[in-house]
Amino acid sequence: MTRLLIYQPSLATIAAEIDQIGPDLEVLVMDPAGAITLAGETIAIDDARPEIAWADHRAFLGPASREFFTALLKSPALTWVQSAAAGFDHPIFGQIVAKGARLSISHGQAIGIGDSVLWGVLDHFQNGAGWRADQAAKVWRPRRFREVHGTQWLIIGFGAIGQAVATRARAFGARITGVRRDQAGHPLADRIAAIADLPALLPAADVVVLCTPLNAATRGLADGAFLGAMKPGSVLVNVGRGALVDEVALLSALDAGIPEHAVLDVFVTEPLPEGSPFWTHPRVSLTPHASGITGGQDDRNAALFLDNLRRFLAGDALLNLADPKDVLRG
Repeated sequence: MTRLLIYQPSLATIAAEIDQIGPDLEVLVMDPAGAITLAGETIAIDDARPEIAWADHRAFLGPASREFFTALLKSPALTWVQSAAAGFDHPIFGQIVAKGARLSISHGQAIGIGDSVLWGVLDHFQNGAGWRADQAAKVWRPRRFREVHGTQWLIIGFGAIGQAVATRARAFGARITGVRRDQAGHPLADRIAAIADLPALLPAADVVVLCTPLNAATRGLADGAFLGAMKPGSVLVNVGRGALVDEVALLSALDAGIPEHAVLDVFVTEPLPEGSPFWTHPRVSLTPHASGITGGQDDRNAALFLDNLRRFLAGDALLNLADPKDVLRG
């Protein structure tokens, strides 16, 4: 018998599927007040002892988040946690892995993030702000705009999210260089490069997309030297983590005109403080860490968890396992 800890609002979305899994599963349900029940009986957090858990965004961001993860960290039996996040830089994941538990991540956000990146770049290339201002002023003024076709895209972090961006950019006729540790070729990239190659690659890139995980090697990656090597007229997009970018250096670079524009979904401090200059900077388009929040994301995350749950119970290999070394060194 395997004990699963699941947040009540999360369970409500997959209750029928969980019921079908059968008697091999004991379901610990945590309600929004942090109380845990097993077969309808309330049990103490120290007695819960979950072996596995689904830590989707509801559990992570809900009012019982602290209690949920406390139950995991207190459990001597914890073996595997399925996260709905793509990254694993939050300290809680390091604590889970340090206990010896496995961590699976999700790529359910990749489709939405890919769409968001293309929206941000297209909106800048086509001067969407100008179109909207003209419409508001009832001004009929044709404008010349920039094509994606023929542009060079440098995608730093070429996992599921980077590949989703590449799929969409290639459909518009862009050329793609993907940056990742694995130097094997990829059908979505015209070239695969290493992070050490960035100084030579940045001066030729029209669009630079940051979607690499945050860790000790990538923290502050887009610093003054990185930004100073970018091409006139280029666009920087960050859909990874805010700390990938030296924000002071970015503001200075934007003021100087290179890069020409920044499309930012993530920031070092979130929510973005009211006094942040990013809110009103004329060369910035920003969204509130929302590039992956789509109608399909939850369904993909749930499907992955259920697939992995069946695999776990059958003793099969799990999908999207994070490398413990990467989690712990973050």
